[in-house]
Parts: sequence; C-alpha cells; structure tokens
Amino acid sequence: MKFVSELKRTTYCGLLRDSFAGQEVNLMGWVDTRRDHGGLVFIDLRDREGLVQVVFDPSVAEMKAAHEVRGEYVIGVRGKVQKRPEGMKNKKLSTGEVEVVASQIEILSEAKTPPFQINDMNVSENLRLKYRYLDIRSTRLSQFLRLRHDVVRTVRDMLSNEGFTEVETPILYKSTPEGARDYLVPSRVNQGTFYALPQSPQTLKQLLMIGGMDRYFQIARCFRDEDLRADRQPEFSQD
Repeated sequence: MKFVSELKRTTYCGLLRDSFAGQEVNLMGWVDTRRDHGGLVFIDLRDREGLVQVVFDPSVAEMKAAHEVRGEYVIGVRGKVQKRPEGMKNKKLSTGEVEVVASQIEILSEAKTPPFQINDMNVSENLRLKYRYLDIRSTRLSQFLRLRHDVVRTVRDMLSNEGFTEVETPILYKSTPEGARDYLVPSRVNQGTFYALPQSPQTLKQLLMIGGMDRYFQIARCFRDEDLRADRQPEFSQD
C-alpha cells in the first residue's frame, strides 16, 4: 500500500492522561487488538510509550477502515480524548482513565497475521529470535533496551563529570590470545593474514595509560569463541 498520510503525530499513545481530555490528537501505532461490538469498534493502539483504547463510532467516523484492520496493522488516527465513564476505567493501563473517540483513520501499512502475540510471555525463545523485529515491539524487550540505555547514559555522565575521557579502540586488531579462541577476520590486502576480534582490549588499555590518558573509559565490544553459558554469550559489552 502506498504511504500517503495527512496525519502528523502530535503525541504518543502511552502518554495520554486525563489532562488531555477535550484535546484533539493524532496518533500513530500498531493495532494491538480490535474488538467489534456491532455498532462500535474498539481498537487498542500501541506505540513505543504504551497502549490506549480508541473508539470508532459510526456517528462520528467512517467505519470501513476500522472494520478492515487486523493485529499489527500500522494506522494513523485522529480523534478527541475523553475520560472513560466511571466503572469502565482500566487500572491496569497507565492510559486507563481515558480513551480516544476517533474521527479519522488511515491504514498506513498492512500486516500478515503475526506468528505470536507480541506481549505473550509463553513463546519459545527460538521463535522470538526468528522474529526479533516483532519481539522488540513487546513491552518486556523494549523496557530492557531502555534500561540498558539509562544505565550506559548514567555511567557516561558520572565518569565525564569526574574528568574521564571516552575513547574508542579498534575492533579489528592483532591477536592477543587469552582464555578463549579468537574470532578471526581475513585481511584482503595482506593475503594469508588475519585480524582478530578482541576478547578484551587489554593491550589498547595499556597503550592509553602509557600515553598519559590516566582517566579514560570505554564501553567496548568483546568477542570470545566459546560455548554458550547461562551468563555469557560470544559477543558482549565491557566497561
């Protein structure tokens, strides 16, 4: 489907609260679930910040597209935020006190039926890895990625405030055998020779210290060709 949209996102789904009541908003996101109640259609719309309920009323909006959408369709919605009636609030959602009454909907991208429900925790890890781009949409994995970002940002800010300099060291380097086998990368310009991916950049750390960089840090990628363990994988980060 050709992507042509008049809508421009004004806020994220998961940020809507009762303070938005009465405001018109434009939302973009994935269809999490769709519930057809005869006259009314309810769509739980999900984006990076969370999920919000969107209501399609035939007296307010054109309903054709609302009936066509399926799980993981990407849609754009324009509508007015309103508080949910008492007794219909969803305390399990951060947006559970409000809903969006849609006046316009656009299907931005269609989707095949996904191999698993995005937030289903009872899915094998092998299937998640095969469809990693879907798994990243899940609350669980997106929160992990944000947590890692927050930790790394905190480390960078703290060390920078203490006068440390962040230095980047080469990934392609000479072999420095340690406790595991090296991953080797053949050299194109020097036939028969290989670069090694560092198990940990010890030699480069020593070079920096000798060069006078007494306060430096690096969040480095390290590679070790060894069997998988519960707490180790072939590629990891090291500070």
